[in-house]
Amino acid sequence: MNYLQIANSLSLYLLVGAILLFIAAGCVVFMIKSYRAGLKIGMDKKVLTGAITSSAAFTVLPSISILLGVIALSGSLGVPAAWLRLSVVGNIQYEATVANIAAENMGTALDSSVLTMNNLVTILLVMTVGIIWGCLLTIFTLKGYSKKLKLSSGKKSNSNGGFANFAMTGMMIGLCATFVGSYIATTFVKANSTPLITLLVSGLFMALFDTLAKKYNVTWLENFSLSLAMLFGMFAAVVSNLIK
Repeated sequence: MNYLQIANSLSLYLLVGAILLFIAAGCVVFMIKSYRAGLKIGMDKKVLTGAITSSAAFTVLPSISILLGVIALSGSLGVPAAWLRLSVVGNIQYEATVANIAAENMGTALDSSVLTMNNLVTILLVMTVGIIWGCLLTIFTLKGYSKKLKLSSGKKSNSNGGFANFAMTGMMIGLCATFVGSYIATTFVKANSTPLITLLVSGLFMALFDTLAKKYNVTWLENFSLSLAMLFGMFAAVVSNLIK
């Protein structure tokens, strides 16, 4: 069996399917408990049903971008691994970046034609160790953090929005600068402009959709903007590679 046959083997599908079934069952349990709690405090059934319907629509539409991420990542890591990572706590930005870093540090590339099962195990281990801390910290620190949020919400907020807004803005600027810098370096050092072209096309379409949604009240685009921007970015990447 070659690499992709093992990475897409039935045993891995069954293992991942069992994990996701357990998570889905937990979601159903919480949904039922929440519905019953709503009835207990006197909420109208129509209000609860409307909340469920609108939440389902809001969840399904943006998940198209997650599906695109699974498709993109499954070409190198196999469908089960990509399916598991992007269905629980991962996202395509983190998963693809960390997987690529792990592959490069092993002296290989995130390409199914050169990866081995040892590479796959190492990549998945690095991805898991890198993202697990949010889950663990939530268990031990969320209660105290929630109390601080309640205290903060009771105070008069300043016009700048407090430290949290500055921290999030700084984090996003740093994240974007890191990616843009690496794409520029790839363009001029490795003579590979595909990442930068993909970034520019995706960013332009994201800005266009955001403008249409806010300025011209095309509200339905808010749920599809990320997915459509990703699709146009992928299309630009394919065209860029074909031109080469």
